[in-house]
Amino acid sequence: METIMEMDLLALVLFIVTIVLAFIRKVNIGILAIAVGAIAVRIFGLTDKQLISGISSSMFCTLVGITFLFAVVKSTGALDLLAEKIISATGKKVWLLPIAIYIAGFIVAGVGPGAIPALAIIPAIAVTTALKVGYNPIMLALIGEFGLIAGRMTSVTPEAAVITSAAATSGIDNVMPAILACQTIITLVISILVFIYFKGYKLTTTNATVTKPGPFTAKQLIALSGILLMLVLMIVFKVNIGLAAFISSALLVLFGIAPDGECLKALPWGTIIMVLGVGVLLTIVDKVGGIKLLSAAISSIMTSNTAIPLMGVSAGLLSLVSSALAVVYPTMMPMCTDIAAQVGGVEPLALMAAVGAGGSLAGISPMSTGGALILAAMGTNVENFTSTQQAKVFVQLLMAAAASLVVIIVVSALLFDPIVSLFI
Repeated sequence: METIMEMDLLALVLFIVTIVLAFIRKVNIGILAIAVGAIAVRIFGLTDKQLISGISSSMFCTLVGITFLFAVVKSTGALDLLAEKIISATGKKVWLLPIAIYIAGFIVAGVGPGAIPALAIIPAIAVTTALKVGYNPIMLALIGEFGLIAGRMTSVTPEAAVITSAAATSGIDNVMPAILACQTIITLVISILVFIYFKGYKLTTTNATVTKPGPFTAKQLIALSGILLMLVLMIVFKVNIGLAAFISSALLVLFGIAPDGECLKALPWGTIIMVLGVGVLLTIVDKVGGIKLLSAAISSIMTSNTAIPLMGVSAGLLSLVSSALAVVYPTMMPMCTDIAAQVGGVEPLALMAAVGAGGSLAGISPMSTGGALILAAMGTNVENFTSTQQAKVFVQLLMAAAASLVVIIVVSALLFDPIVSLFI
């Protein structure tokens, strides 16, 4: 047992050192992570096959499919024109843009699709809009994602179906209104903090020309309809997000909307390698118990006062190595009733709200879909997006995810119980 604990700790140290070293040396973190992983499996008694299995084919499909589709759409000028129309709608009131992006994220996710389809749209639009106006693109993309993180908890989303079913096994009904309220409050708080951190308040006027943009061309409308087709394939026919994007983009290039060769060159391959490579090393950390070590340390100090924030942090840590929708929520939601009974003095529904927030907000990490798609959007839209810039954005997103967990600790401890009490 002592050896295992040492392996746990060593794995975590290797992971942190890899990220720091790549940042200092200004090299692609993904390449270094795979190299460290190849050495680590020999230290931990694992195999190369286990290392290679850590390359997420699902993440690869998602990143390549979505970035290729949006490269096709962008090549027609449709995304730029859409961003111009958003800017034009706000006029000189540039401060409305972060609010508009948050609301857009909330609506796109909340009307039924949930977070995954919304993630295919919001980061790309947010980054494009931010670059035109002069806002920090990471800031606007994060605010958009916080909006969809809140919207995913309406009662008509796939997330609601999973959570409601999991809660029902514990004998708790009608959980979504309280969870939605908690999730909305915490995402609004974090959005404001992100706006302040990136000094969004300093931009008082847009540096873009605020004139009424012209209409979409036929080619641009067809390109935008490709995004709609992707959403229909995902929502109606339950097609994987990456595969849906490939189907849609294949039809667009087949009909001559954009040259596939040029669009392939526009893909952010460095970013894709970074995300997949870090995911490989994180899988090794998880296999030797590094994530469990962190979770165990957190649960060991759980009391009636700390149970809610610690459940949120635990859900966030688990979400780093698994899907919130497929693993975190089905696994941790049913635990909330038992934990509430063991600890005492805490509402199970407040614990569920914390799990919902933690499982979602950790998704802005660059190792997760939310953060990875922000990186991909940056790689597609920012000219000469160097490895140094990639590493900087990677670390910023990682720190944003960590900061979100800190905010969860504070906000959930102070507000979740009072909010939940309004719905009981």
